[in-house]
Amino acid sequence: MDQITVNQNISAKSSPLNKDKVKFDYMTITIFSMVSIFALIATPLFGYFYGYSQLDWILFVVLYMITGLGITVGYHRLISHRSFTCATPVKIALLIAGGWALENSALKWCSDHIRHHAKTDTDEDPYNAKKGFWHSHVLWIFIKDQNPGGREKYKAALRKDKWIMWQDRHYLAVVVSGLVLPFVIGFLHRGWIGAISAFLLAGVFRVFLVLNSTFFINSICHIWGTQPYGDANSSRDNWWISLLTFGEGYHNYHHNFPRDYRNGPLWYNFDPSKWLIFSFFVLRLGKKPS
Repeated sequence: MDQITVNQNISAKSSPLNKDKVKFDYMTITIFSMVSIFALIATPLFGYFYGYSQLDWILFVVLYMITGLGITVGYHRLISHRSFTCATPVKIALLIAGGWALENSALKWCSDHIRHHAKTDTDEDPYNAKKGFWHSHVLWIFIKDQNPGGREKYKAALRKDKWIMWQDRHYLAVVVSGLVLPFVIGFLHRGWIGAISAFLLAGVFRVFLVLNSTFFINSICHIWGTQPYGDANSSRDNWWISLLTFGEGYHNYHHNFPRDYRNGPLWYNFDPSKWLIFSFFVLRLGKKPS
């Protein structure tokens, strides 16, 4: 009986959701809950009663691609890993596109990701997959950082970039513009019904899918898949995740070669992000680090 009590106490202390230790981020919980409710309930109900136009679907696909690449090319490969450099207008465009994904400012997103690579699979890893699928997928964003001072060292280099700081200061305006854009286009197309339909499908539902596709990298690609490039950490390759995330599914390769602008190194790997970056090289809008 005593042994059972001891084990239960240890389990409670190690749980990522132990209320005695954890402080919840209620603002993030509220925003994510609202996005999920609108995406999973309001969007299909509106579609059932009013339908979605061809323009709504086009906007959905285009904005999914723009915001997804804003995260993979901008936040991830450009800023977090400095795997290439690019012209200032391209950088600003990527920062705006990444902001439209509603995944936090580049300053916060990238500092978390840099810490993830530095402390993979440890308690200091913000989305440590060793704590389970749901923690690494989404629960970690609901928990306030218990060591905010420790996070600052991962922000230090990012704070020196004026455009990253510009986006951080104006992050709310960037997010709102990404939701207002489909609303306005929809309104111009077919009035208030068009505004609401475009907002729900190309705005809220698109954000929900981009969020979860990004979360798949933190969860699925650290739990299931192959490890052809090394097993020093939990990272794994999942080619089918790359279909949703513009090439980010080759995660085992990425963890072993984080400065490579490619996540899928082979010519046949589906990695639209590397193709976009390579197009910057061809157009002389970017270059590999020296």
